[in-house]
Amino acid sequence: MKSIKSVYKIGNGPSSSHTVGPYHAASIFRARYPQADAFRVTLYGSLAFTGEGHGTGKAILNGLPGAEIIYNLEETDLPHPNTMLFVAYKDGKEIGRKRIFSIGGGSIRIEGEPSEDEREVYPQKYFTEILNLCKEKCITLPQLIYRMEDPSLKMYLDEVWKAMQDAIHRGLEADGILPGGLGVTRKAKLLYNKRCYNESADVAMNRVIAAYAYAVSEENADENIVVTAPTCGSCGVLPAVLYYMHRDRGFPKDEILDSLAVAGMIGNVIRTNASISGAECGCQAEIGSACSMTAAALASLYGLNIEQIEYAAEIAMEHNLGLTCDPVNGLVQIPCIERNAVAAMRAISSVNLSRFLYANRKISFDEVVATMYRTGRDMDEKYRETSHGGLAKIYYGEL
Repeated sequence: MKSIKSVYKIGNGPSSSHTVGPYHAASIFRARYPQADAFRVTLYGSLAFTGEGHGTGKAILNGLPGAEIIYNLEETDLPHPNTMLFVAYKDGKEIGRKRIFSIGGGSIRIEGEPSEDEREVYPQKYFTEILNLCKEKCITLPQLIYRMEDPSLKMYLDEVWKAMQDAIHRGLEADGILPGGLGVTRKAKLLYNKRCYNESADVAMNRVIAAYAYAVSEENADENIVVTAPTCGSCGVLPAVLYYMHRDRGFPKDEILDSLAVAGMIGNVIRTNASISGAECGCQAEIGSACSMTAAALASLYGLNIEQIEYAAEIAMEHNLGLTCDPVNGLVQIPCIERNAVAAMRAISSVNLSRFLYANRKISFDEVVATMYRTGRDMDEKYRETSHGGLAKIYYGEL
């Protein structure tokens, strides 16, 4: 497996696959052809169907100013649902072309070339292997991660944590309508400030965590800086729970960074053996993965053992199986923002179950990841980020 740094990428929303990845691809292609005086970029699959709503064209133009953007809605025989064809011209003649795939979480793969971040950090592929190694060495999961990774990992996680907190702070202060034409009003500030009469501790916790999740997700929808965790569309789940534990429950930053490392390992296993792309496997690959990562992070923060951490991650993923990706108008707003808040609370419930029931579990984390991937591949294309089914159609009365 690659470094867990590849799970966390800091960049502009609203979609890691549709903005962070395409911008990265455009920047690389431009650097390869500095002599070019014109560029054409053709978008296929999910990028073509929902790219306008996600701001894909804007992201590409930031990396390739003046490029012609074509949305190809016809071609379906694609090597990846998020396919881009870049062509460079000089004096009207083609001087280079390359197909590039946005493979999820802001990462890209250039056709015929080794994938980015190619260096293998972990010889293990499955979580079971990680678990057995920790038991063999009598070390915790964070300890194993820091032994295997580059010494700069903790510094990078510190940057990630700062960016996550900044997104929450901005989101809690912002008002107004999100862009895109749906008229969705920002709600994080309202959720945070609107206390109920005689509010119980549990109700207060759920409301505040939901406000944090809304804050980050609304920042993402407004195309501001967020952290893929593991994607932009699911970027509010992990920060919401960890910020609550840090600010409202007093857990120190060093322990938060360790829990981020654990969450990154879970995301790494998922992206290695399945997918974190909504276009490939539906929202179960995004929100399901984020929920799983958050459950593992929280279990680690509570000091639970590695089998309890695994079980928490497994429960969280299992109960997101089959979740479709059907964004209204292709925007990362309905149902995406609300799903981040719901997933944050589901992650907490998963940890509470794992604490007591892990000894009698039947399904491993690796098995549920394999199930998620198979479910996603079996899922009808219209439920995989194309806005051709589900809420994206029902919203406009298309039964």
